[in-house]
Amino acid sequence: MIAAIAGDIVGSVHERANLKRMNFALFQQNSRFTDDTVMTLAVADCILHRKPYAETMRVYGRRYPDRGYGGMFRTWLANDDAGPYNSFGNGSAMRVSPIGYALDKRKDVMTEAQRSAEVTHNHPEGIKGAQAIALAVFLARKDAGKDELRREIEKTFGYDLHRHIKQIRKSYTFDVSCQGSVPEAIIAFLDSEGVEDAIRLGVSLGGDADTIACMAGAIAQAHYKQVPAILVDKVKSVLTPELWALTQEFSEHYKIAY
Repeated sequence: MIAAIAGDIVGSVHERANLKRMNFALFQQNSRFTDDTVMTLAVADCILHRKPYAETMRVYGRRYPDRGYGGMFRTWLANDDAGPYNSFGNGSAMRVSPIGYALDKRKDVMTEAQRSAEVTHNHPEGIKGAQAIALAVFLARKDAGKDELRREIEKTFGYDLHRHIKQIRKSYTFDVSCQGSVPEAIIAFLDSEGVEDAIRLGVSLGGDADTIACMAGAIAQAHYKQVPAILVDKVKSVLTPELWALTQEFSEHYKIAY
């Protein structure tokens, strides 16, 4: 999960920048955590302490405003009575990785990912995107090889994962839909040689950089089992003490290596 947050921080300064290269500075003066991190940790809190999704997401969103939330989600945050709004945006997928880390049965991962998504993103593609990232994290954590993970995600969700980042990068544009960013994030992991590489590949698409890097980082940590110290140190320094404590508590409780 730390790599998901690191991906968000790395990508935060490159969203909409149309960056199309790998050789960029990992961090800049204005690198920060965004809504991806806030909502990922909200989901982690829900899983760890059995809290309700909608209520907890609103608590975190209001505690950490101005973090890049989408317009419809901001409206949802502000209204305690608001229900799901049929979104297929990648907000459901960006926050779901704790479920893939915490649960030990595939069917439970799929069910819980749907529950976490449908409080806001109850469109079939919004649910599908969340389930795909959660399942990818779960399979990677359970030591599925990349070929097996590719086959399982393609078979289950129908995504085309036989493309490569170098091919996608040429024509890829900013896309916040699940169907237009979740497969690309998974491919960034599949093409990677390590956690930092997965994050860089995701950012290099020039799209929704923080979210793609967040999703790719989450899967990469589950697979590679180790996060470079430079990324861990940055996460620790950028997060508030409250958020860092929750990150540590979740990692220690579920024995997540980093």
